Amino acid sequence: MSSRTRLTDVADQAGVSTATVSRVLNGRPGVAESTRRDVLAALDVLGYERPSSLRQRAAGLVGLVVPELSNPVFPAFAQQIETLLSSAGFTPLLCTQSPGGTTEDDYVEMLLDRGVDGIIFVSGRHADTTAAPSRYQRLLDQRVPFVLINGTNPAIAAPSFATDDADAMDLAVRHLASQGHRRIGLAVGPDRFVPVIRKIDAFKDATEEFVDDAKPPIVRTIFTVEGGRAAGMELIDDGCTAIVCASDMIALGVVRAAQSAGLRIPNDISIVGYDDSPLMAFTDPPLTTVRQPVTGICQAAVSSLGAMINGSAPTSTELTFVPELVVRRSTGAAPAEPPKAAASRPAS
Repeated sequence: MSSRTRLTDVADQAGVSTATVSRVLNGRPGVAESTRRDVLAALDVLGYERPSSLRQRAAGLVGLVVPELSNPVFPAFAQQIETLLSSAGFTPLLCTQSPGGTTEDDYVEMLLDRGVDGIIFVSGRHADTTAAPSRYQRLLDQRVPFVLINGTNPAIAAPSFATDDADAMDLAVRHLASQGHRRIGLAVGPDRFVPVIRKIDAFKDATEEFVDDAKPPIVRTIFTVEGGRAAGMELIDDGCTAIVCASDMIALGVVRAAQSAGLRIPNDISIVGYDDSPLMAFTDPPLTTVRQPVTGICQAAVSSLGAMINGSAPTSTELTFVPELVVRRSTGAAPAEPPKAAASRPAS
């Protein structure tokens, strides 16, 4: 702001001399804090952009980067984290991704421009084995604390927190096997993601242990109702009497596939979801699912981030949390015949 007229405008608005305005804009000493605030307020009122050196850093600002919110488990994570951050004295800034919209990398740039104290990534690029971890190394180089939820990468020196996928698959398959099911399928997402890879490996181990099936049917799809419906139709055609799903959204699609095939749930086929998203107790039928310990994961992630913001060194340790099987009415005893034989029966 070199124009004498503009200096005069600011000085008149703030009720100070042009020399005082100049000292404030150039960061020179000798100006009372109240006067400095008056000059900065005058800049704002007149629509002048503050010099970058004078832009106030947002104290206690923490970015929360999550995928699109159509999957109800992500709003559950976001709500918990925002509540915990606020209770800890931080201001959460929610950054929601959407297909074709602002990317994770774009949001990180925006957060860095705002001078955030830390960032929490939920199911982000850190969980994608095809994504370069260098984007996170840049944050480490700039000493920006961050933590990862649902997915980890040994090349990223940051703490991560996730549900134990091996326990989750063990719980689901053990439950179905106890109901007499011997042909159990898995509907899961793309296997480039760490949680998906872990679920597939654990599911294979569990089916081999509990139902003596070393090559169980596995269908990779997308994490949507439509993806679940396509996977469900394929697994039904393969003669599965029970289907384990990698998310509740996929499970709802499998339910739709079963119902369109004229199958009764759980009389003809049993279905297990994953997440225990809100409202899963009110579906038709209420969904048996593996509950992610969202509260515990979020508490640990926020606590760890707070410690790092206060000076603790980051580590690459992953902490996993024990899930819980919530049994509802979408699972039951195995039918006497495979569901393909019952597919022509009218839906009840």
